[in-house]
Amino acid sequence: MTNTNKWESNIIFILAMIGSAVGLGNIWRYPYVLYSNGGGAFYIPYLVAIFALAIPFIILEYGVGYNYQSSFTKAIIKLKPKFEFYGWILPVVIFIMTIYYSTIIGWDGIYLFLSFFKGWGADPNTFLNVNLLQTTHSLSGVFNFIPFIAIFIIIGWFIIWFISHKNLDEGLGKVCKIFVPLLFVIMIFIVIFSLTLPGANIGLAELFNPDWSLLWHFDIWMAAFGQIFFSLSLGMGAGFTYASYTNDDIDLISSGLYVVIANSAFENFTALGVFSILGYMSLQSGTPVSEIVSQGTTLIFVAYPQVFNILGSIGLILGPLFFFTVYVAGITSMLSSFEVLSISIQNKFALSRRKATLILCLIGCLASMVYATSAGEYILRISDLFVNNIVVIFSVFVECVLFAWVFKAERLISFFNSRSKTFKIGKWWLAEVKYIIPLLLIVIWFGGLYELIAMKTTESAIVLIVLALILVIFSLIFTLLPEKSKDWFKTEERVK
Repeated sequence: MTNTNKWESNIIFILAMIGSAVGLGNIWRYPYVLYSNGGGAFYIPYLVAIFALAIPFIILEYGVGYNYQSSFTKAIIKLKPKFEFYGWILPVVIFIMTIYYSTIIGWDGIYLFLSFFKGWGADPNTFLNVNLLQTTHSLSGVFNFIPFIAIFIIIGWFIIWFISHKNLDEGLGKVCKIFVPLLFVIMIFIVIFSLTLPGANIGLAELFNPDWSLLWHFDIWMAAFGQIFFSLSLGMGAGFTYASYTNDDIDLISSGLYVVIANSAFENFTALGVFSILGYMSLQSGTPVSEIVSQGTTLIFVAYPQVFNILGSIGLILGPLFFFTVYVAGITSMLSSFEVLSISIQNKFALSRRKATLILCLIGCLASMVYATSAGEYILRISDLFVNNIVVIFSVFVECVLFAWVFKAERLISFFNSRSKTFKIGKWWLAEVKYIIPLLLIVIWFGGLYELIAMKTTESAIVLIVLALILVIFSLIFTLLPEKSKDWFKTEERVK
């Protein structure tokens, strides 16, 4: 491999990780989280979360992934053969997340199509909840199938298959090199335009008006750590998997910093655009910003169509650009999460990339049809709480303990420092990954568990039980099925 090829491979790794981090969560979730958790005051716990959790953990995950050059599951077996069941838990739960994530991408695909002629009509709120989603907060809604949504979900899965079934450089590599920079360019254009709108200052004043009293509330700290966890996909296997593909000369500390900085810059820059538009809407309608702002999906599928309606012919240009940006963000994130289970089953069952991708895409597409029903949005919210607040955080706690203690994270220090062009790590980093991060994860996990228990409905309990059974059964199946690859229990290590 030439030096140029090595350089390109490392750039692809960084772009892939940025693409994984800069996803739908930054556009539809972060502005609302920032606004509803103290505005400017939110930056204090936000920065603490970056330095106390994100940067140290990303470095650890990249280092162990680089060392084993294999799937997450195979690396776990190398560390602790008795932990193979756990090694399948994370890939399977991330695949469950990918399934419902495809639904949001499907919704956005619909809005991308509608944006060329403002097909959502004069009342975007009614169109979304009544005409399109036909929302019901009951499981009985699963019997009302919505073909229009199903078609766009299927299109999303076809795109994932088309990109993923190729070799990594030909598929994901090309997508990252083209679409990740394009994502930034389009969003820069949209935000700059939004800042010029009359009333933009109203929205920005609401966004950054700090409520310092909230710093004494546990919720704002939970929100900050949860947002960093969610937006950077910490411990969800993507970083581990991509790091395993990198070349020997990769600077993983700098790569991790680039990803964190790009993610943070993108989501905060996006928030400027969102609240500039909300300020414009507030000025035009006479409605306070606080009454316009609601949950993240509303910001995308209600607030933005409303402002595109007001903008007249300019909305016919800005609308497609915006929804295309959101679509690209969703696809790049979905590609990353899809890869985690794909590479694991390729490793164990000696499947070709094409065959593994086809099987998983067919299963994922079929399973996602439950979200193409009137109960889809209701089930999606419960699924998201189950995956992100419970399973992923617990799984990452186990991962952190295994990587820091069983693998012995101190083995990585000299390797990291010999390649780092930014800063060096030492005892402070070991203290973070061995003690502080596991403790933080326990606190976050109990906070998420409390939120889930607070739902207190029979139907939500049914959804949770079904999801838990699916997770356990499929993880057990993958564990008990005999391996087809002769190298399943053989893993070469790069860090000596």
